[in-house]
Amino acid sequence: MNVFPTKLSGCFILEPKIIRDARGYFMESFNEKTFQEAAGIKVHFVQDNQSYSTKGVLRGLHYQSGEHAQAKLVRVLHGAVLDVAVDIRPESETYGQYVAEVLSGENQRQLFIPRGFAHGFLVLSETATFFYKCDNFYNKESEGGIMYNDATLNIDWQLDKEELLVSEKDAVLPTLAESKKVW
Repeated sequence: MNVFPTKLSGCFILEPKIIRDARGYFMESFNEKTFQEAAGIKVHFVQDNQSYSTKGVLRGLHYQSGEHAQAKLVRVLHGAVLDVAVDIRPESETYGQYVAEVLSGENQRQLFIPRGFAHGFLVLSETATFFYKCDNFYNKESEGGIMYNDATLNIDWQLDKEELLVSEKDAVLPTLAESKKVW
């Protein structure tokens, strides 16, 4: 597995080594020891989540705060998404900045998102199966979110506004400035 830093501290792109032959392929999607050595971050995942969505579905931007904050390792099993991580750590030099990566079942890239980040994704393919690991359990009282089209973030979602399918809950999230402090 190759681990590459992004412009945001603690956020990494992971590229597994894929062994292909006439039968298909094999890959190790995550190895805790390898990741810790390459990224210098100790993480232990306790919960896996999976979703299935159609083209234009935008989920996010979500986070959990306080003692229930979560680091995530996200990937796409089938299809393609634009995956976005926003640094919402108030003390961070990159507060309010984001990284966006196309993750797909074809490229097998993954994004490690540390605690203190909001996360969201947009389905670019006809359908997509999205999978992610969390290092902390979900806690409803600690959930928060930021409006996907917050002008201060200025995220290029790569699809026209008319093509986006956003849940009622996500459509009324606050802006970054209005959202509660994470830490």
